[in-house]
Amino acid sequence: MTREAGLARLAAITDRLGPRYAAERNTAPGPDAETTTSALSPYLRRRLTTEQEIVARAREAHGGAAEKFISEVFWRTYFKGYLETHPAIWADYLRLVAAGEEQLATASGLRRAYERAVAGRTGIEGFDDWARELVETGWLHNHARMWFASIWIFTLRLPWALGADFFLRHLLDGDPASNTLSWRWVAGLHTRGKHYLARDENIRRHTDGRFDPVGLDERAAPLSEVEIAPTVPLAPADPLPAGSVALLIHLDDLHPESLPLDPARVVRVGGLLAHAPGASEAVRAADAAAMADALARTGAHFACPAMPADAGWSSDLPVVGAWAPVGPSASNLPAGVLRLRRTWDEASWPHATRGFFRMRTAIPRILDAVAA
Repeated sequence: MTREAGLARLAAITDRLGPRYAAERNTAPGPDAETTTSALSPYLRRRLTTEQEIVARAREAHGGAAEKFISEVFWRTYFKGYLETHPAIWADYLRLVAAGEEQLATASGLRRAYERAVAGRTGIEGFDDWARELVETGWLHNHARMWFASIWIFTLRLPWALGADFFLRHLLDGDPASNTLSWRWVAGLHTRGKHYLARDENIRRHTDGRFDPVGLDERAAPLSEVEIAPTVPLAPADPLPAGSVALLIHLDDLHPESLPLDPARVVRVGGLLAHAPGASEAVRAADAAAMADALARTGAHFACPAMPADAGWSSDLPVVGAWAPVGPSASNLPAGVLRLRRTWDEASWPHATRGFFRMRTAIPRILDAVAA
């Protein structure tokens, strides 16, 4: 889990990010075959590679034919911006997970159903395979994630937040915004009244006949909720202080070399390692490897000491850092850190307060802004 590995992956699949990606991305070939998606998300989740450089590479190689891939990159950006302007959704998700865990401790029927689901012992073809694949590999094809979430919610009738928590614990690309809001989208909570129902014919077709599940509830109604998370204004980025600074890096942005910072002003670097709640050993190991790689690169780039952050690492210096979006990094960010926001987020997030259509129509303007 390094920047070098992310760039190598990008180079390896650049020729597939045009028409081939658009044609094949919905087919889930299984763990023993080459994925039809880019598999760049573990690097994007930690910004070992950035959205800007990935999109630029796709446009250089394919021009307008990369539109579908670029749109998928912007879905991640949209979810981050949406959660940033609706932070109550993350707080509610954490509350629902805690409430679900209490139910598991007291309701034996729910606990047995949950345990069968996460162990891949429901008897539902496909679903059980994906549950085991997730735990064993830390990865699922995007279409399989949608089918899994839909079956979890509408056929097994399990709490959606516990399913989202199961994903976030095990996915190597587990992103608080993308994961939480994708589960809500499947449930019919993100776009109210519009849910995603897994259908046996669709699963059979897009797995090339590998799976043919029976017994799926294909007529379930979407979930609903009483309170709708309010939209809050996007907080402004902080101005850079004068003089020398300490730089704090975190798991949501591990390419500080591309931040708008004069290298001569950074005299110390610290790394904040805040894992997702309950993260598996594999996810924690990936996070640690990514942070170690980033600290080594950052220390070399800024020609200064780079180490894990502790209570006294910054001394009396002002501390600056890349913006930490809603999630574990932001929750664990020390008070007083001055937050810098990348041009990509600054140009994109204002378009993420409602549905994705608003951002999609703004993509050309956003790309012009980040290229300026």
